[in-house]
Amino acid sequence: MADKPIGRKKNVGTGGSGVHRRGKALGTGPVGNPDGYSSSNKNPGVGTPQRSGGRSPLFMIIVILILVLGGGGGLTSFLGGGDSYTTEETAQPEFSNTTSQTTTGSGVSSTSSTGSALSTLSQLFGGYSAYSGGSSSSAAWSEPANTGKLNTAVDENARPKRTTILGDGEDVITIMVYMCGADLESRSAMATKDIQEMMAASLGENINLIIYTGGARQWQNNVISSSTNQIYQVKNGKLSLLQDNIGNLPMTKPSTLSSFIKWAAGNFPANRYDLIFWNHGGGSTGGYGYDEKFASAGSMSLSGINTALKDGGVTFDFVGFDTCLMATVENALVVSNYADYLVASEETEPGIGWYYTNWLTKLSQNTSMDTLSIGKNIIDDFTNACAQNCPGQKTTLSIIDLAELSQTVPKELADFSKDTTEKIKGNEYGEVSTARSSSREFAASSKIDQIDLVDFAIRMGTDESKELAETLKSAIKYNRTSTNMTNAYGLSIYFPYKKTSKVDSMVSTYDAIGMDDEYAKCIQNFASMEVAGQVASGGTSSPVPSLFGELSSQGSGSASAEMITQLLTTFLSSDFSSIDGLTSGNTSFLGKSLDVEQAAGYIASNQFDASKLVWTKASTGEDAIKLSKDQWQQVKDVTYKTFYDDGEGYVELGCDNAIEIDDNGCLLAQSDKTWLSIDDQIVAYYVIDVQGTEDNYAITGRVPCYLNGERTNLIIVFDSENEDGYVAGACSDYQNGETETIAKNATELVEGDKIDFVCDFYSYDKTFNGAYLLGEEMTVTGPMSDMVIMNLPVGEGDVLETYCFTDIFGQTYYSPTIKY
Repeated sequence: MADKPIGRKKNVGTGGSGVHRRGKALGTGPVGNPDGYSSSNKNPGVGTPQRSGGRSPLFMIIVILILVLGGGGGLTSFLGGGDSYTTEETAQPEFSNTTSQTTTGSGVSSTSSTGSALSTLSQLFGGYSAYSGGSSSSAAWSEPANTGKLNTAVDENARPKRTTILGDGEDVITIMVYMCGADLESRSAMATKDIQEMMAASLGENINLIIYTGGARQWQNNVISSSTNQIYQVKNGKLSLLQDNIGNLPMTKPSTLSSFIKWAAGNFPANRYDLIFWNHGGGSTGGYGYDEKFASAGSMSLSGINTALKDGGVTFDFVGFDTCLMATVENALVVSNYADYLVASEETEPGIGWYYTNWLTKLSQNTSMDTLSIGKNIIDDFTNACAQNCPGQKTTLSIIDLAELSQTVPKELADFSKDTTEKIKGNEYGEVSTARSSSREFAASSKIDQIDLVDFAIRMGTDESKELAETLKSAIKYNRTSTNMTNAYGLSIYFPYKKTSKVDSMVSTYDAIGMDDEYAKCIQNFASMEVAGQVASGGTSSPVPSLFGELSSQGSGSASAEMITQLLTTFLSSDFSSIDGLTSGNTSFLGKSLDVEQAAGYIASNQFDASKLVWTKASTGEDAIKLSKDQWQQVKDVTYKTFYDDGEGYVELGCDNAIEIDDNGCLLAQSDKTWLSIDDQIVAYYVIDVQGTEDNYAITGRVPCYLNGERTNLIIVFDSENEDGYVAGACSDYQNGETETIAKNATELVEGDKIDFVCDFYSYDKTFNGAYLLGEEMTVTGPMSDMVIMNLPVGEGDVLETYCFTDIFGQTYYSPTIKY
């Protein structure tokens, strides 16, 4: 059958030790679905589940949000340096915590069982003859990728640049690096390593490289103080202290940054100024920075960044973010008031971060280099270093012309927003939802709802969206990504889907930074319809009812518009707590945007009927769930969860997307009683992200574990060149809500690392019993590329599977559990 949906191909082998947990419960809360259970409630029973949807008197369904985590990790040396990318791993091998991966994939030969997964069910209708009606999520026009193409043209409407380049190498440049070390330094010496790269650069007299340090409980070198903030200069290969005892000041406080900007500009006057933010980034919702010495201070919001740059009083040639997730339209509009260019990443950055040696050396050789060339060098150095040192980890970096973007994008964004709002109000919410759910999402596991705006616009397929996409691509002058990163054009934007609790705060942010209110209206209308759909369908956040066969309350049909109107009216007069994360304090968008009667009519005509999730037999005799074409059209994603009965309860093995759908639209159960393993050891595995096409795809998942005693996730990648998959690295978890920013990804595992895999466990008395160690401790004995991934038999115990269907309102439904 041609044009199968994207899916993980199961490489099924024999042998292995099966599933076994060991020791006592770890007391850490769930590792598989933390959104369902708070860390403070480690034993939620079936009788008192936390809720993520309203309760309908006609029908109740079981819902669980598919969760994955992000994290960080890194490097460990302060000595040496180098002049090529290999310094990331070889400068001081006796202190290094990384190693180079030169091959990917396992190359294991065994029986192959091919499954197919859906990132959206629109792919089903486009690829299966049973549903040949096409899909509204398909792009209305084809758009070539803008990766690796330098665009030097400037729109005629762009404002003049604020920085004037003198030419002939006469320019003096002051580069300010705002380096909040945080846990990246105290745990992994990432800041130390980047300073080492800066010291290895050949800097001339016309380059002033000034570093402000702080934010780390412990600096992994014998130079920088952990007790006070300091200012250093990198000169002649050395790190010279300029200001000591500045004070123990929070680095996420805008006044700390603005004071540094004023000091650096006052003491090192130049005609070109550059500013680099170094630390974590959380995108438009999370902002910049995590100061581990002042965790309660939170991050620096976009409005805080705006305040800091305004009070600093300096106009910058470029502002860069050596952080995760800050290449957003919102951030670009803020920075455009103070700089000509923005250099930032849409996705989480690999732990090695920017590679500083080469681009600084080139700039020193010609301080009159145009800013686009500087940005291109930064981007090329970064992406090349990541490709060599951490292949498999997603990488993005782009440079945006803010003088152009600020004058061209706001109007096109407003027109696009107005048109999208009209679609939502005009009973085309499903089309918008499909485009949104199909768009490239960043830090998907953290549910910050940040998507590539060009990709979203392309999928919307309207005249207004095409104009917006073209305008954005014109302002994005250079963009590069890793080979496994598709549909990332260089600028993202917040658009709610997985969490609506941030809508009000983002609307407030838009007002604070002076962003046009048409986009705010658009996301308020979309979020209102999404919440209304969730209220009408109901659900719980616990998988336990499905596991224990308690799905009788899922209902026997669909509600009428009149009944839904009553439900919504009651909901709007309540405290909103029936929807997970919502309170009376973060739901003003509902009162401003929700037309109850219109919403009720639309929902009544576009409901997913969970009562149809019943097991029957396909024509081949296999266990199957068969839905009508109309019901499939309400489904945007399908995955399945697997549990293993070990004689004392149920071990949760994770969530996978190696599903199979036959020509008749029957979802076939996975009856082979196998699960994903690493080096012959069964592990808990959770799919994170599915992107691409059948011929060029990348599927990313995570495996919860302890790495050398620290809570971590191994990152697993399956792509079109490595169908059997490979381990791409590890990222550490934040366990206690330390920050809303997202940590940089770790670099690779190294020989001698100790890994203990972790799983969730449910006892027969219907409670979450805790997280346990799974299998035996594993010691890394070679490069990650040698680690073998395959599906192996889980053992003699029963295997229980329940399938998760996500509808256009972001609500997730469980099928009844099937046992093998």
